[in-house]
Amino acid sequence: MDLRKLIDNTLLKPFATPAEVESFVRRSLQIGFYAICVNPYHVRIASEVANRRIKVCSVVGFPLGLSKKETKIHEAVRAVRDGADELDVVMNISEFKARNYGYVEEEIKAFKRETGVLLKVILETCYLTEEEKETAVKLCIEAGADFVKTSTGFGDRGATVEDVRFLKRVAEGRIKVKASGGIRDLKTALAMVEAGADRIGTSSGFRIYEEAKGR
Repeated sequence: MDLRKLIDNTLLKPFATPAEVESFVRRSLQIGFYAICVNPYHVRIASEVANRRIKVCSVVGFPLGLSKKETKIHEAVRAVRDGADELDVVMNISEFKARNYGYVEEEIKAFKRETGVLLKVILETCYLTEEEKETAVKLCIEAGADFVKTSTGFGDRGATVEDVRFLKRVAEGRIKVKASGGIRDLKTALAMVEAGADRIGTSSGFRIYEEAKGR
């Protein structure tokens, strides 16, 4: 297994400068990660540096997911126009917790319909019960998403092995699972893959690569 090909190397710090983003993309390219994930503002510069040699992912509605649906859709469309190949969108957790599943499903469908790119839906599992996690996975499948993603990394906790295993079991092969949030070393990354993660989101990609190289 080449762990690099499962990693979305992530730079979402609000104080990252364009020059730092450019350097981040160049180094990620050299290492050979599957994708880099950046804020919408940095998609254009990341895409220009990547020049289609690495996938560019943008977050949308990050980190709370509580912008108006139209605002989130506009943000998604603009990110794709700027060069994003994939989108990590934050589910509207407020409407989900209120059991307004129709709203949540239509929002996800709209992302897919308006952009046509690979879509990962961030559930923020730390705020959900097991029953809610199961419902969220099934809703994302029905809405046509490609991945469910555990966390933004800004919630009360990030990914856990238990959550990844649970989401993978509920998915039954109908949707993939991205583990993200708090994955800072090789041991944790490998544990997530063993639990069933199809993709790893981490801001510690360089450290994990150096650890793996040293083995």
